[in-house]
Amino acid sequence: MNNLLSKGKCEPCSGNTPKLNFKEISKYLSQLNEWSVNDNQEMIFKKFKFSNFNKALKFTNQVGELADKEGHHPDISIGWGYSLIMLHTHAIKGLSINDFILASKIDQLNEI
Repeated sequence: MNNLLSKGKCEPCSGNTPKLNFKEISKYLSQLNEWSVNDNQEMIFKKFKFSNFNKALKFTNQVGELADKEGHHPDISIGWGYSLIMLHTHAIKGLSINDFILASKIDQLNEI
């Protein structure tokens, strides 16, 4: 899924960065491929499935490299055949545009 989000660049946030509201979250979420938002609307997440642990680990490492480039780091849980990516903006304890930009770029990694 190619969209404008994937062309964006994560920008440094501060505690003054406004959290996205419900309407903004819904708009950006609709541009992603099968990401979900938690009940408090403070995090988006997606579970990527793989045929074995090694493939999940390889993908997780690619996400880590991308996160370093973008300067925006997800929380990750990995196990046999899956990598769970959880995104939120730590500085504001909620969602910013950076979370959706990084999610879109992570989806592109999985398409390779």
